[in-house]
Amino acid sequence: MVDGLPVAVIGAGPVGLAAAAELEQRGLPVLVLEKGATAGAAVGEWGHVRLFSSWRDLIAPAAEKILAAEGRQRPADAAYPTGAEWVRTYLRPLADALGNRGRVRLRFGTEAIGVARRGRDRVVDAGRSEQPFTVHIRGADGAEERILARAVIDASGTWTTPNPLGADGLPALGELDASVSDGISHRIPDLADAEARRRYGGRRTAVVGRGHSALTTLVALSELAEAEPGTRVLWVLRRGEVGDAFGGGEADRLAARGALGIRAKAAVDAGRIELATGFRTAAVRCEGGRVVLADDSGRELGPVDEVVALTGFRPDLSWLSEVRLGLDPALQAPVGLAPLIDPNMHSCGTVYPHGAEELAHPEPGFYLAGMKSYGRAPTFLALTGFEQVRSIAARIAGDHEAAARVELTLPETGVCSGSGLTEEPDPTEEAGCCGPAPAGRTGTGAVRG
Repeated sequence: MVDGLPVAVIGAGPVGLAAAAELEQRGLPVLVLEKGATAGAAVGEWGHVRLFSSWRDLIAPAAEKILAAEGRQRPADAAYPTGAEWVRTYLRPLADALGNRGRVRLRFGTEAIGVARRGRDRVVDAGRSEQPFTVHIRGADGAEERILARAVIDASGTWTTPNPLGADGLPALGELDASVSDGISHRIPDLADAEARRRYGGRRTAVVGRGHSALTTLVALSELAEAEPGTRVLWVLRRGEVGDAFGGGEADRLAARGALGIRAKAAVDAGRIELATGFRTAAVRCEGGRVVLADDSGRELGPVDEVVALTGFRPDLSWLSEVRLGLDPALQAPVGLAPLIDPNMHSCGTVYPHGAEELAHPEPGFYLAGMKSYGRAPTFLALTGFEQVRSIAARIAGDHEAAARVELTLPETGVCSGSGLTEEPDPTEEAGCCGPAPAGRTGTGAVRG
């Protein structure tokens, strides 16, 4: 029933393209479906942010082989790219290279809006596993289509579904009101942009959250305050104390991540950032064009001009209603994976490498991969996603020995949510990835392992 059908990969981000590369290397036909107009569209939306993983940890092994075959050169391992650099010099070249291979098709501007078994809703058992998947898609012109697939890897991420400001997981009272919502952002601001500097400069901003996205924003705003008089920063924490929010510091094996925490702590210690701890937002309201936050006890913060709510993300499972998923009730991650990534117990460095076995669902042949597989846990690293799809591709190809093998060692310490600093790297570091190889250096030798 499924012979000759492609594996559908949903999402052309870092993990989706890594999945396509792994499948292609195993001789399987692949169809990549991407809602955005280009590869890495979601990454491009935070392109101004510098990752705290270096190039060493941002290139998938199978992808490297494909790029090497086209004479593309691997960048300096120690350099730290921005999101835009990751897209421009790795993800888009990888998508082009994959498209040059006869077994891979990429469709951009194509949104997956549903997945099911052909002729079977989620209730029907009879003949279910013998039927291919049907993936319902919508093009940029609104036209809908149904395609068949032998397996589905959903690597669509969580970027479009940030958690609300409300501490109970639902929007705070008033949060969706137009007069309030215009003053709430869920993204790290790009303060190199003139419009963003006008929005935040000389004004008071509340940053809600404790992950590295929040720390990145706090550092950037505190530096803006030194250049723009009247700029004030309020850090709102749900917990009663800062605790380990600053991460591993100098002991962090991801040096850029540790440096971020050190700089954020210095800004707090210097009084450039005001702290409000033990505050769980229950309601928001507009007061004279500004925003006031309130908790259940009646405590209020503000008014502030802007709120940057960096409270994490969650998976959009609404279009997977006809797939039999096995999800942890708390994290919304696969039940086999959830105990390994529980943020109450783990940082990214203490997450045991995992693959197809832990990511399996009651629906054979369907997998969540990448950030979406982590549900609401914030501890994901690109390296983890590359290992996930290596194992998944092996399982789909029938290579169960390779699927069960562990081929990854993760960096330790720190809490791995969020992103790194926005500043330029050391100019002595070699920048760029996967550009044309220098003359006389082509093929595998042009890519350093």
